[in-house]
Order: sequence, then C-alpha cells, then structure tokens
Amino acid sequence: MAVIIDGKAVASEKRREIKNRVENLKSEGKTVGLAVIIVGENPASRVYVNNKKKGCAEVGIDSFEYALPQSTTENELRELVKKLNNDERVNGILCQLPLPEHINEDAVINTISPKKDVDAFHPQNVGHIMIGDYTFLPCTPAGIMEMLKFYNIAVSGKKCVVIGRSNIVGKPMAMLLLKENGTVEICHSRTADLKKETLSADILVAAVGKAKFVTEDMVKEGAVVIDVGMNRDENGKLCGDVDFEKVEKKASFITPVPGGVGPMTITMLLENTVRAVE
Repeated sequence: MAVIIDGKAVASEKRREIKNRVENLKSEGKTVGLAVIIVGENPASRVYVNNKKKGCAEVGIDSFEYALPQSTTENELRELVKKLNNDERVNGILCQLPLPEHINEDAVINTISPKKDVDAFHPQNVGHIMIGDYTFLPCTPAGIMEMLKFYNIAVSGKKCVVIGRSNIVGKPMAMLLLKENGTVEICHSRTADLKKETLSADILVAAVGKAKFVTEDMVKEGAVVIDVGMNRDENGKLCGDVDFEKVEKKASFITPVPGGVGPMTITMLLENTVRAVE
C-alpha cells in the first residue's frame, strides 16, 4: 500500500513559512498585494478566486478582486492590467482562466508585467524556466516539486513520465523534473504505446483531465504517482486522472484527489507573490 502524499499538510507548513516572510516584509514597510481578475460568471473560476482570497487572508497578503462582466472587451481588460502593472500596492497580477471566447488569452497574458506575472505564463518567464534561471514557477508544477521534497522523494537519476503537454502543467513539469536531474519523457494523446511508456516510470505525473484514466496495469510496482486531475466520476464524485483505489495498492507514494496537488497550487501562488516583493 502506498504512502498517501498529504498536500494539505505540506501546504500548511509552507503557508506558515510564507506568513513569516510576509510579516518580515511588512515590518520593513513593504506592501504585499495580489490582484485577481475574474471575467464572467464561470462557477469553477469563482470557487478558485474565493480560495485564492482565503489563502491571501491566511498569510497576510492584501488581495484586490476585479470582477468584470462577461461583456468586457479585450481592450478594457488589457487597460485594467496596464493600470495594475503601475499600481505600487500590487505585486502580483493573476487573470483567472479561461476567459470568455471573444478575448485572446495570450494577448492578455502578454500584457501582464513579467515582474508581476505570479502565474508564470508570460513568454519571458516561460523562457527563464526553459534555461533554469527563474524567479516565478507555474504554481501546480512548483507545488508538486515541493511535495516531492517534503517526502524526501529523490528525482535525480529517476525515470519521470509526464502524461499531458499543456503549457500550464505538462511542459513546465517536465522542465522542473529535468532540472532536478530526472530522465524525463512527455506523453500525450498521440503517444504510440502509452502503457509501455508509463510502465517504465519511477515517477508518474498524470495531467490529462480524464477521470481515472491511469489504471493499475499502467503503473510500475513501487512507482511514485502524482495525480494532477480534477474530474467528476460517473456518480458525480470528485476524482483525479488516476484510478486511486487500485493504483494505491501498487504505488510507493500517491497523491489523493481532493487533498493532494490542489492545496499546493494556491500555496505556490502565495509564494510567487511574496517572491515578487522580495
């Protein structure tokens, strides 16, 4: 039976450390502020934004919410971002994705100052991640690396397989594992024999967005399994990309859903905001 990686416990410890850093910065007369922009009424986005505000309150970061109507134009949104770029109270800017279809997400992300880009989506920050010289890391991959460190799971020399090639998780995840001297492979929907590849993984990261996609016959005995997915199963119950109950019997370590990667994502957003000040 696998050791369950407790994301809540890791997040709680990390947030204590962040809170101390915020207090130190404030004692030096510095402001620590995060601006969160939400456009429209996407229920999932609203939940995420509320959780981000709660996280800020917990560690002492000032949060500024800008809730804009669905009809907001791309130009109006970019003008707001430019205003926040110049606002000294704001150290980090986060624009909650997805945006309404009539708004070009790339154009908005490119408008955010790289120094305030706490999601690390700006091409300049993505470039820094590629060469291993970064200030900000995308929150989910950074949170996963924190969890591996917390549980003393060595990456160096290990075969690491990432399923999923998104700009938000898959690609940066591969870069961070590579930086820690893992031997990394990215798999995706066009991978010829996915099962053959995943069975070779010492560390398997599933980020495909399909409920219980990774089954026990795809996992090597004793592998570390990180589940990034957030889905609903056939009964409407929250579940990940991994068939947890069966894979847990084969893995050495595994993240649950909920309570695994999720709590770490917002924690690393807080980390990036503090880092922007520091």
